[in-house]
Amino acid sequence: MMTYIILAAGKGNNLHPLTLKYPKTSFRLDENTTVLQRMVRSIRRADKNAEIVVVVGYKADDVKKELENENVHFVMNPFYEVTNSISSVWFARDYLERENVAVVHGDVVFSDDIVENYLTVPTDVPYVLVDSSHLRDGAYNTVTRNEQVLVMSKKLENYTAAYACMTKLDPVSARLAKQEVDDMVNSNMYDQYFEDSLVQMIMFHDFELFCADIAGEKWTEVDTVDDLLAAQEIHRGKNA
Repeated sequence: MMTYIILAAGKGNNLHPLTLKYPKTSFRLDENTTVLQRMVRSIRRADKNAEIVVVVGYKADDVKKELENENVHFVMNPFYEVTNSISSVWFARDYLERENVAVVHGDVVFSDDIVENYLTVPTDVPYVLVDSSHLRDGAYNTVTRNEQVLVMSKKLENYTAAYACMTKLDPVSARLAKQEVDDMVNSNMYDQYFEDSLVQMIMFHDFELFCADIAGEKWTEVDTVDDLLAAQEIHRGKNA
């Protein structure tokens, strides 16, 4: 059985004032489907036995109500206003002891092909999805070489691909990530991204993190109104 940790605790400040009343994961792709519902349903459709964990924070009760019939576990990050995604993973850290774990952003819309060919497929090596055709300054970008990640950051001036909002972990790397996340949060690094823990492991623990390039595939993280329109276009291309 695979475990999916979906990070959905943030306030979506980049989309204010649209997110003052609703978390961006609750934006509607059609009258029956929000961004987060699509993610959960697409995982469930491709993996009937999926263990789905949603980390909530901002408007948590609304998000829980939205998913009340979707058979998911909830974990609360009560400090979502002053922390970042590493803290959300820390609150869900017990789920990193599973045999195969995916950590994915809750505000992303993937095509069915990405879900079926990457997200719900077990792995025996740790890897992240990257997109060499999706280059944008200020995004969480990566430097890769020979299908391996050298560094990831939002502060890179030179980069080869965007991080595509998905990390896949085998049993060994999931437990290593749990330890690193724990160490960073205990060192007051609770305002970092979860992906920064992977970079710490690469830099200081000789960790090998691989990557799969999905250049040309359809996906978007919903950070702007244009992204939301792109997400709705992706959704219209399938029956989610």
